[in-house]
Amino acid sequence: MADVRPFRAIRPADALAADVIAPPYDVIDEEEAREIARNRRSFVRVTRPEVDLPAGTDAHSQEAYEKARENLEAFLADGTLIRDEAPTYYFYGQVMGAHRQVGILAAASVAEYDAGTLKKHEYTRPDKEDDRTHHMEVLDAQVGLVFLTYRATPTLAALTASVTAAPPAWRVTTDDGVEHALWPAPAGVVESIRQAFDAIPELYIADGHHRSAAASRVHANRKDAPSAHFLAGLFPDDALCVMAYNRVVHDLNGLSQDAFLQAVGEHFELAPTDAPVPTERGTFTMYLDGAWQLLTPKPGVVPTDDPVASLDVAVLQDRVLGPLLGIDDPRRSTRITFVGGIRGPEALARAVDRGAAVAFHLVPTGLDQLFAVADAGEVMPPKSTWFEPKLREGVVGKMLR
Repeated sequence: MADVRPFRAIRPADALAADVIAPPYDVIDEEEAREIARNRRSFVRVTRPEVDLPAGTDAHSQEAYEKARENLEAFLADGTLIRDEAPTYYFYGQVMGAHRQVGILAAASVAEYDAGTLKKHEYTRPDKEDDRTHHMEVLDAQVGLVFLTYRATPTLAALTASVTAAPPAWRVTTDDGVEHALWPAPAGVVESIRQAFDAIPELYIADGHHRSAAASRVHANRKDAPSAHFLAGLFPDDALCVMAYNRVVHDLNGLSQDAFLQAVGEHFELAPTDAPVPTERGTFTMYLDGAWQLLTPKPGVVPTDDPVASLDVAVLQDRVLGPLLGIDDPRRSTRITFVGGIRGPEALARAVDRGAAVAFHLVPTGLDQLFAVADAGEVMPPKSTWFEPKLREGVVGKMLR
């Protein structure tokens, strides 16, 4: 069973939601954050508080964290943010083109995260854990959603359809064309939602490993009820859009193009293609010297009995990026750039045409593969999944007092 609870949200006043909600803190740089913060109600002033400090201020300084708290308290004081009187669940809907997804915003259990029943699939970096922990401690609040997924159930689907049939508290369209809407759950369905989650055997982290790890650390320090649950957005697996997470490598590790192609050909069949986006799991496309090629693994190249090693991202890493191009630690290498699938194959070709050496377009990692890796207690290679649309910051928050 999953311990998923209602909570008292801090959230934008309905009429101000369009001004408040902001892109995730880690997908924008300082210049972009400062531009967004020209709207003084933007939640970026809480998630990227250096925008209110001199240019170049360390985003991880105590001064920045204190500024985040100051801004959060100012938003609560002036009515930009309100705090609901009673705990409830919140339904958060997003529409991106033809894709629509609705998740339930709730408080997930730190104890289940610590016990491993809330399943992970990535390693975390200590510096990013430290940052999110300190941000949470100084704010005395959780303001970033951990993105969780679960195997869809008819009960939760029916509850979602029922609640979202009514008009939302607010509906706004952001600059990227994505529509966002929020429905606080009526009091009469709160217990039904909780019972429906009781019947969910496992929850999986789709994105937000550092935030969930930070919540665990905060609770280990505080050991109180408010910190025992962390802010989460829970989405059924059949509603999510997973895109490829592609790779651009800046040089050929000293190889000539001919030598590189010959080495790749030891493990893959290469064929010119006019279709830059691969459609079959297990294949890749590669952009080199102004042209796309389809790479199909030769027999025996993909270890089918290993949920991690059989992933496309792992095969590419283990057969090409590591041994041929010298990208042994893709987490830290400065010779590789990861490009979200939302940017399309054009971004890969443009990067190579402007001086990079080679780019690879993958088939998206499936949620069935994510579940298999997490169920086995394993981790995926870095940058294996790219989810769209992104969950906005400032939709809801949760005080720790």
